[in-house]
Amino acid sequence: MASTSETGYAKNVANFETLISFVTAYGETYNPSKETLKLPALQTLLNSSKESLNTVNVAQATYSNAVAARESLFKPFSKLITRINNALKATDTTDLVDDSAKTIVRKLQGTRASAKLTEEEKKALEAEGKEVNQISNSQMGYDDRVENFDRFISLLSSIPQYMPNEEELKISTLSTLRDTIRTKNTEVIISEVQLSNARIARNEIQDKSLTGLVDIALDTKTYIKSVFGTSSPQYKQISKLEFKKLNP
Repeated sequence: MASTSETGYAKNVANFETLISFVTAYGETYNPSKETLKLPALQTLLNSSKESLNTVNVAQATYSNAVAARESLFKPFSKLITRINNALKATDTTDLVDDSAKTIVRKLQGTRASAKLTEEEKKALEAEGKEVNQISNSQMGYDDRVENFDRFISLLSSIPQYMPNEEELKISTLSTLRDTIRTKNTEVIISEVQLSNARIARNEIQDKSLTGLVDIALDTKTYIKSVFGTSSPQYKQISKLEFKKLNP
């Protein structure tokens, strides 16, 4: 669902187009001295505003698709890590190697090294004068998980005993998956930047002081009121058209 601000920008443009339709119908009676209020300038501003809305919509779709593609890769990720870890534990590795793997697995799956203390347990320790400082080791951000997955693959590559027969657990397959995940994560980052820039450009066109759509539209309404009068049917036609700055 679109946010209130997103729909608000579209509403401004729709109302501006309606305003221009009335201005066009006034014919030669509408004759402001200010260049930015003349009909050609209004039409140019409308076209730019529509184009900026479309650019945001396209960028939003690209970003949403990139996020969905990344999510589809990460959805089975935790189960895959569990399978890899079980395959490793089924070999003749040392406890030290198993511990190293366990540390990375916890980070990949967002689990704690020790159980989280209850409030009662924390209070009991504090009453004994012991410091309680349980910091989560979870590194579940996408960038963190990609890098920890790379570390996990590097660790597995250094273990001669890790030679699974299952294709999806082999180092080569995992390396390909890592590269794919990195690519998808980068696509999300790039598309998010593009969406942000598109919104900035749209906001500038509509909200900029004096020359933005909102201020121009309000000035146009004021000019119409000055020409036809406050109680005129012409002004009543456009008086209820609202224009709001959503990111002033």
